[in-house]
Formats: sequence, structure tokens, C-alpha cells
Amino acid sequence: MALRTIITYPHPVLRQEAELVTVFDQELKNLVMDMAETMYHAPGVGLAANQIGIARQVVVVDRSPAEPAENTRTYITLVNPVISEGVGRVTGEEGCLSVIDCYTTVVRFRKIHVTAQDVEGNPLEFDAEDRYARIIQHEVDHLRGTLFIDRLSPLKRTLYKRKLKKILQEQQ
Repeated sequence: MALRTIITYPHPVLRQEAELVTVFDQELKNLVMDMAETMYHAPGVGLAANQIGIARQVVVVDRSPAEPAENTRTYITLVNPVISEGVGRVTGEEGCLSVIDCYTTVVRFRKIHVTAQDVEGNPLEFDAEDRYARIIQHEVDHLRGTLFIDRLSPLKRTLYKRKLKKILQEQQ
């Protein structure tokens, strides 16, 4: 396993539509292990492959409770995930490992139906609710080239872009 570098906005790979995974091999398993290690090290609760510069439809999502006991974190791998239906609406705070220094409320479905494949290529199908559903929706958006800031009002998005410009200028 290896830590990968998390790509940050406005890098163009974050706007790419990720490619379907058709080969389920050791390379994919290694990618998933690296993604999980990177996600937990960040620390985060979800990570899409394009966030580490690989435009493939792979996400890892933390399945632990919001406050897990020490060393009890678990994750699920979703390959080629599709959200086929959403029920209810809930507003909650989100941040993103690829969108620096931005935390804001976003409206998401409360419950979703997910179909995907696991790292071996086996089919997965399940319903997710609340926090778990929010994380999955956020990560699947990444695979479509959508960032959570795209779900903000135009004014909030403009204010964030100004703030980011200042942050990036200070880093240079």
C-alpha cells in the first residue's frame, strides 16, 4: 500500500468523466488499497479515483459510524457505481479533500439505491441512508466530474473561487 497525492481544485482531472472499469485484476486491488490508505490518512470518509489523478470509476467509502472506536474503521469499494433512485431531501454540511478550505451545506437525497461492482467484479446492490448515502452521492459526483461546490448558489461559488485564488497566491 502507498499513500497517493490528493489532487485539488481547479485541476482538470476533477472535471473529467471517469472511465468504466472493465478489468478486475491485482492492479485494481492495489489501487483500492492505496485509495483507502490515502483516504484515512487525509483524513476523509470517501475518495474517488480521479481525486488521485486516475479517471476510473472507483470509489472507496468509509462505512464506520460517525464516531468509530479506535482501529475499527471499515470501508466499501464501489466500482462503476450507479445511483438509480433517490428519496427524500436532507441538508447537511460537506467538505472535500479536493476542495481546500471549503465547508458548506449541500442538499442531497436522504436514501438512495446503489448498484455497483466490488473489486472482484461481483455485482453489488443495496440501499443507503443518511450519512452513508451522502458520502456515496458525493463520491459518485466526482466520477461524473461534478464537485460539491457545483451544488452551491452562484454567489457562494463565486465567493469560494475568490477565496481560493487568494489561498493559491499565498502558497506561491
